Amino acid sequence: MSGGPATDGDGGSPGLGRAVDAADADGFLRSGRSSAVDRTLYALFARHASDRRHDADRKRYRGTALDTGFETYLSRVYGLSWLVCLAVAGPTLLVAMGATPALLAAVEGEIGDAAPVASPEAVAVALAGVVALLAKRATVRLGGLHLRWLTATRRTDIERTLPAAVRYLELLASGSDGPREMVAKTAASDAYGGTATSLRKALNAARLAGSLDEGLRRVARDTPSRELLAPFLLKFRKHAATGDTALAEYLRTESRMLAHRQDRARKRARRFLELLTELFVAVLVLPALLVIAATALTVVVPELLPPVETPVGVVPTRAVVLYGAVVFLVAIGLAGAVAVGTLRPPNQRASYDLPGSPRAVAASVGRNPTSAAVVCAPPAALLAVGLAVAEYTLVNVVLLSYAAFAIPVGSVAVRRTRIDDAKDRELADFVHAVSGHVAHGRPLPDAVAAVARDVDLGVLDDDVADLAFALGSTTATGGVRAGTGGGGEVRDAREAADVRAVAIGRFVDRVGTPLAEGTLGLVTGALNAGSDADAVFETLRIEVGQLYSEQRALRSSMHPYVAVGWAAAALVAGVVAVVNTQVIDAARLAELAGATDLVTEPETVHPDLERFRLYVVTQATMLASGWFAGTASRGRYEALLHSGLLVGICYAVFTLGGLV
Repeated sequence: MSGGPATDGDGGSPGLGRAVDAADADGFLRSGRSSAVDRTLYALFARHASDRRHDADRKRYRGTALDTGFETYLSRVYGLSWLVCLAVAGPTLLVAMGATPALLAAVEGEIGDAAPVASPEAVAVALAGVVALLAKRATVRLGGLHLRWLTATRRTDIERTLPAAVRYLELLASGSDGPREMVAKTAASDAYGGTATSLRKALNAARLAGSLDEGLRRVARDTPSRELLAPFLLKFRKHAATGDTALAEYLRTESRMLAHRQDRARKRARRFLELLTELFVAVLVLPALLVIAATALTVVVPELLPPVETPVGVVPTRAVVLYGAVVFLVAIGLAGAVAVGTLRPPNQRASYDLPGSPRAVAASVGRNPTSAAVVCAPPAALLAVGLAVAEYTLVNVVLLSYAAFAIPVGSVAVRRTRIDDAKDRELADFVHAVSGHVAHGRPLPDAVAAVARDVDLGVLDDDVADLAFALGSTTATGGVRAGTGGGGEVRDAREAADVRAVAIGRFVDRVGTPLAEGTLGLVTGALNAGSDADAVFETLRIEVGQLYSEQRALRSSMHPYVAVGWAAAALVAGVVAVVNTQVIDAARLAELAGATDLVTEPETVHPDLERFRLYVVTQATMLASGWFAGTASRGRYEALLHSGLLVGICYAVFTLGGLV
C-alpha cells in the first residue's frame, strides 16, 4: 500500500462539498434519462418537493440508490395518487348510490322531521369524494413509506455485505494499493452489494469534489447504515490519513468485530423466522378455517349471511366472503414467501441468466430454470387453450396450466441446486488444497496444476483442469518473454496479471454458484495489488469454509418450515373434504330439514356450487402454502415446484374423490 495520505486533490472546499450535496439530493448525479410523462408530471407536481411535510422523505431519499431525482420521484407519486383517486371514486360512487337510499331512510326514521336530510345523490357524491381524497392522501403516504422501505432494505444489504468487503479491504491493505485504489477495487465487485454501491457513490462524489475524504464524508452522512457503514467510513478516513500501518491494523480489528456481529445477526434472523412461521400459520390457516366454518353454517342457516342488493344486482354474501378469502390467502402466501426470501442471505440466493440465443436456451433447458421457464411456457399456454375448449372451468384451466408450467421448471431448479451443492462442496476442497500448496511456497499456477492432477474434485474436475491449463499458459508465456529483455518486464507482468484475472473469472463463470462468485473474485484483486499469496488463500480458505458451513446449516434449519407449509395445506384440504362430504350434501340437508328446524330453506342451497367454492378456497391455500414452503426450502424456483405439486395433488384428490 502506498504511503501517501488518503486525501487526494484539494481536500474538498466547503462550498464545493455543499454543491455536490445539493446536486446528489436533487438527483443530478444519477440517471439523467427522462420521458415526456416525467416532464409533464414534473411541471405539474414538482413544487410539492419544497413542502416541509416532505423533508423527511427527502432525507430518506438520500439513503436510497434510486436513479431518478427526488422531485421526479415525488412527481410520479402525486401523479399516481390522482389516478388512484379517480379509480376509487367511480366504484365508490356506484356502491354508495345503491346503499345510500336505505341508509337515509333509516336515519329519517330515527330523527323524523327534526333535521333536514340531504338527497341520496348528494350524500353518495360526498361520500365518494371523501373516500377518493382519502385514497389519494394514502397513496402519497405510501410513497413516503416506499422510500422508508427502500432505505431499510438497503441498510440490511449494506450490513450483510460490509463484513466481506472489509475482509477484502484488509487483504488489499497488505499490498501496494492506496486508499482510493482499495475503495475502487471493492466498489467494482458486485459481490459486495449495497456496500459496493455506497463506495461507488463515494468515488463519484470524490471525482466531483477532488477529494476522497469528501466523498467518504458525504456517504457516511447520507447512508442508511448509521451504526455500521457510517462509522466505518469515517474511521477509514482517519486511519488512512495516519498511515498504512494504522489503516491495516484498523481493518484487521474491524473485520473481526464485524464477523462476530454478523454471527449474532444470523442467530436473530433465525429466531425471527420462527416467529414469522407461527404468524404465517395463524394468518393463513385460521382465516381459511373460519371461512369454511362460516360456509357450513350459512348452508344450514342461510339467514346468517343474507344476499346484498347493489346497483349491479343481488350479490350472494357467501360468495363475496369466499372469493375475498381467496384473494386474501393468495396475498398472504406471496407476502410470506417474500418475507422468507428476504431472510435468506444474498450469497445464498441463486439467480440464473437467460442465454442469448434460442439454441443456447434449448441446450441449457435441463440445468437452467430460466431456460426451462421459456421452453415450458408455450406448452402450458396450449394446455390452457385445450382445457378451455374442453369446457373445463376457468379456475381449473388456470390451476392446471400453472401446475403444468411450475412442476417442470421447479424440477429443473431442484436438479440445478443439487449440482450447485456438489460444486460448492468440491470448491471448498479445491480452495483448501490450493491453500496448502501455496503455503508451502508454490506459485499459484503450479499449485492449481498439482491439485488438478492429484485431487479428485468430482463435478469440478473439468473446470479445474481448464483453470490449470489457462494459468500454465500464462506462466509459459511470461517465461518466454522474460528472456527478451528488461524493457518489457512491466508490460509482461501486467499482461500476465490480466490473463490470470481472465482465467479466474472464466473459472468462476463456469462454476456459476453464488459461493464461487462471492469469494474467488477477491483472489485476482488482492494478488494484483501485491498482497501475500499465502495470506490471500488462507483468508479465502476460511471464507469459503465458513460460507459453505453456513449454507448447509441454513438449509437444515429450513426443513421444519417446509413441513409446516405442507402440513397447513393438508389440514385445510382435510377439513374441506369433511365439510363437503358430511355437511354440503343434498340428501343430508333434506334429512336434516325434515328432522329439525335448523335448515330453513334447503331448496336455496346448491351443493355442487358450494363444494366448488370451497375447492377454490382450498386451492388458494395450496398455492400460498406451496410458495411459503418452496421459498423456505431453496428459493422462488422451488416455490413453483411445491405450489405446482400441491395444486396437482389437490385437483386429483378432489376430482377422483367426487368432492367437487
